Amino acid sequence: MNASAAQDCKVTYDVIIAGAGPVGLFLACELRRAKLGVMVLEQLDDPHTPLKRLPFGLRGLWGPSIEAFYRRGLLAALAEQPRASGGGRLRHRRSIADASGPAGHFASIQFDFANIDSSRWTYRIPGPADAQLGCELDHIEQVLTGRALSLGVEIRRSQGVDGLEQSEDEVVVHAGDQRFFARYLVGCDGGRSTVRKQGGFEFVGTEPEFTGYSVHVDLADPSMLPLGAYITESGRFQQWQPGFISTIDFDGGSFHRTQSITPEHVQAILRRVSGKKVTVIGLHAATTWTDRAMQATAYRRRRVLLAGDAAHIHSPLGGQGLNLGIGDAMNLGWKLAATIRGDAPDDLLDSYTAERHPIGERILDWTRAQVALMRPRSSALQAIVADLMETRDGATYFAERLWGFRMVTSPAAV
Repeated sequence: MNASAAQDCKVTYDVIIAGAGPVGLFLACELRRAKLGVMVLEQLDDPHTPLKRLPFGLRGLWGPSIEAFYRRGLLAALAEQPRASGGGRLRHRRSIADASGPAGHFASIQFDFANIDSSRWTYRIPGPADAQLGCELDHIEQVLTGRALSLGVEIRRSQGVDGLEQSEDEVVVHAGDQRFFARYLVGCDGGRSTVRKQGGFEFVGTEPEFTGYSVHVDLADPSMLPLGAYITESGRFQQWQPGFISTIDFDGGSFHRTQSITPEHVQAILRRVSGKKVTVIGLHAATTWTDRAMQATAYRRRRVLLAGDAAHIHSPLGGQGLNLGIGDAMNLGWKLAATIRGDAPDDLLDSYTAERHPIGERILDWTRAQVALMRPRSSALQAIVADLMETRDGATYFAERLWGFRMVTSPAAV
């Protein structure tokens, strides 16, 4: 169908969502539960990539996200993930009261379950939120795709949003040679969001201090690089299993998406950061990322809204990006549905920015603080933070911040 034919056979959706990642799919499910007409446009034809599988695809789900999936009957399917090829360790659901050992980390400094005083969270009802779940990103998307399709969500792949136009009554969405029409458009299309750019949203924050690398390599002598996470005088490296390595190089983010990633370059970075004369003899997969921390000043402009990485980006340190996006979708879903059905005034949607923007801002600062702690020659500060984490107050503070149990303004805002 060409653009003119699409105009002649106009079908107006209640909501078009750009992006079929976890946030876009979860939001689509929320809207379909309210009987709205929903279409998801996704640029990629094939959603499956090695970087979405273990170990690089491991995502930590914390309290509010686990609660959200539980309420929607999705938690059991997520927890039953089969072990992926290529190995990797999944962290299954754990009760805070009964768990022991490492509970999480801040800038690679771990805190322990034994030091956490969960009795302080008096406003929380005991349940599945007393848990954490490690889950493969590919599996999360499969579960959410299945649910979305079962609810009647229309998903179109190989059709990313190229442009948009707003009027008082609708949004015209351009995707290739087609035009689609909706009462609202939500950009869930990632950190380089076309919807955010085309919608004229202001995106502000801080530029990167480092380039991060996630690589799968073969080393001539694997024993030279230990398993685990380490902060060094030059950066940070973590090896989950032999050959699967994450590295941070404080280069101001200069290498990110500027050059091809070669075995020689990876070897040079590993040697500089680890201080070991490792030799890379094979490079199977590699990607880069940074600690660039940016946020839209508003999450709504008339009939266009943002959620997930389209609204805020930050480093993956602490594993809170997905949880922040799921929180956006939970907050926006019922408000958008109520507005479209006429059950609420239009200005209800303004509360989406008012409630979610401060939470996103706190997460961005949380990741910036980790970067500051990991900078070269910060070992004295790292030692102080490690000491604080071993106290009851310290471990409880870091746990409630990481797991989303700490209040921003009120329990409803979280």
